[in-house]
Amino acid sequence: MEKLNVDLGKRSYTISIGSNLLEEKNIFYPLELGNKAMLVTNKTLANIWKDHVLRCLTEKGIEVDQVILSDGEKYKNLREMEFIISSLLENTHGRDTTLIGLGGGVIGDITGFSAAIYQRGVRYIQIPTTLLSQVDASVGGKTAVNHILGKNMIGVFWQPASVVIDIQFLHTLPKRELVSGIAEIVKYAIIFDSDFFIWLEKNIDGLLNLDIKLMKHCISTCCKFKLRLVELDEKESDSRVLLNLGHTYGHAIESHVGYGNWLHGEAVSAGIIMAARTSEKIGILKHKDVKRIEKLMIRVGLPIKGPKNMLPSSYFPYFMRDKKVISGVIRMILPVKIGEAKVFTGIDENIIKSVITDCIQNN
Repeated sequence: MEKLNVDLGKRSYTISIGSNLLEEKNIFYPLELGNKAMLVTNKTLANIWKDHVLRCLTEKGIEVDQVILSDGEKYKNLREMEFIISSLLENTHGRDTTLIGLGGGVIGDITGFSAAIYQRGVRYIQIPTTLLSQVDASVGGKTAVNHILGKNMIGVFWQPASVVIDIQFLHTLPKRELVSGIAEIVKYAIIFDSDFFIWLEKNIDGLLNLDIKLMKHCISTCCKFKLRLVELDEKESDSRVLLNLGHTYGHAIESHVGYGNWLHGEAVSAGIIMAARTSEKIGILKHKDVKRIEKLMIRVGLPIKGPKNMLPSSYFPYFMRDKKVISGVIRMILPVKIGEAKVFTGIDENIIKSVITDCIQNN
């Protein structure tokens, strides 16, 4: 087991990474014998992992209630969050309770947001079960639910008490979900480290085949990248915004086609390609680097173009509601080379429209 520390003063916490971790002593820190907790998961995971997790918790003397939500991005909303709050109240959970999010990004986000607002804030633990949540969503304290007009528009920064990343969960993950998670891994390489991008080019087949050694290295690398930015810029007022590479285009796709019809990583993959082509069109990113990024996404099995029925005019209303917009000006994260990205403003709308047009699926 590898342990990483996110240093945020009183809000610091540990990320534990390994296999079969739930049996380990003190793995559910800061929970102790006699503490009360609420496990939050979805119907799909409840059938596979819930009993195992409940057993591990009760064997450690934790009193656990449970709430099971519907599965899917379209259920990341205020109605489902109210269900969590009602369950906490019905089971007389006080300010000393701890919520435990067992699931992917949807469960992690909605559990964290519920913890942030329940009785003005209680602890929560992240147990991410998807690759996307293990490398990205579970770390950093971003919690939110979606609004019909935009993704993650209702939320708050609320750091977890701990994050437990057990690679064994990936063995029951559908292939499409695994592939989707790799988009965020490629994102980290493009933003931070050209050597890591080369490593991905060499080892992508092993990751897709769930080679445990390769996967552990990959997850650890991504978590280290993210925790450093979180420590520098916890509430995304500066450098942490770089982690949104591909998300301006990607969130527009998700919102437009309906949450869950495109997985988050699929939309981000297409968004990263659009961002790369935007950078190329303004004379920054080299064409050979665009092709390397496209080639890697294709090898993974990710889309490099947006939905066929989503024209440029459909993107801009979502762009204007993007959280990175300041004073009505669109800000985009663009790669300047593989291993480095920057924030750009004032990009000509005609360039953006031409990129979108070039990236519309033909079938």
